[in-house]
Amino acid sequence: MTGSVIHGGWGFPPLLTFVVPNRLCTNYTTFNKPNFKPFGQQKSAPLTISCLSDKALTTSCLSDKAVTTAASDHNYGNKQVISVTPRIYDYLLTNVREPTILRELREETATMRGSQMQVSPDQAQLLAMLVQILGAKRCIEVGVYTGYSSLAVALVLPDSGILVACERDNNSLEVAKKYYERAGVSHKVDARHGLAVDTLNSMLENGEGCSYDFAFVDAEKRMYQEYFELLLKLVRPGGVIVIDNVLWHGKVADPLVDDKKTESIRSFNRALMDDMRVSISMIPVGDGMTICHKR
Repeated sequence: MTGSVIHGGWGFPPLLTFVVPNRLCTNYTTFNKPNFKPFGQQKSAPLTISCLSDKALTTSCLSDKAVTTAASDHNYGNKQVISVTPRIYDYLLTNVREPTILRELREETATMRGSQMQVSPDQAQLLAMLVQILGAKRCIEVGVYTGYSSLAVALVLPDSGILVACERDNNSLEVAKKYYERAGVSHKVDARHGLAVDTLNSMLENGEGCSYDFAFVDAEKRMYQEYFELLLKLVRPGGVIVIDNVLWHGKVADPLVDDKKTESIRSFNRALMDDMRVSISMIPVGDGMTICHKR
């Protein structure tokens, strides 16, 4: 499976991860001198793909042609996995329906410090579609930044819908509020400045348990388990919780990486695998997302 992400206006190809018995193999893709133009205007750039495993296999590709790898164990059906090159990701972006207001927010955010925190357009499109499929009216977002994903969700909510948007950085939240106003969705967004844990706890204390349909988490990684437990109490049975960055730039698949954030995401991913309160699907969109359906 593959994933892609836009970081601050630059296009970075994805990481490719697959599992075979007793071995985890991850392909890391990097640009040499990135040259990215938003949405269908990218120029292909040289890239290198390396595969780290117990056999230290390495594959290189110096063109924009797709690299296809097959899981080597027959138990996985020799499934072929495609690596998203600049050309393929360019094609993908041309098939993202991005409203003008979202494009303008993306372009402004690209000039800001920390712009790598903004979700990719294809990721925001998926979140909005999940909200529509679910028929969600009450949503929560933990970690707003400048509001790209929350604006995408607010745009598809019914006029009577509400999105509680939790963000601790007031400067970025002010940018988000500006775009909510410009998009005409301010009445659907309840922007909460402060620590998300405090906001979620206060919502529970106000008797809002099991009253939300959808939640999206893209905030402090070491707090994921705590956010998840609180959201499980706030989201109704049949509701959906989406967790971002579960692949964490491929670090979770690299046994040599053991920093605290990576370890906390690994631990969270393992806990979700054993959590029978939810059905789960980890997908390689953006930096990896896990979609949890509350039973």
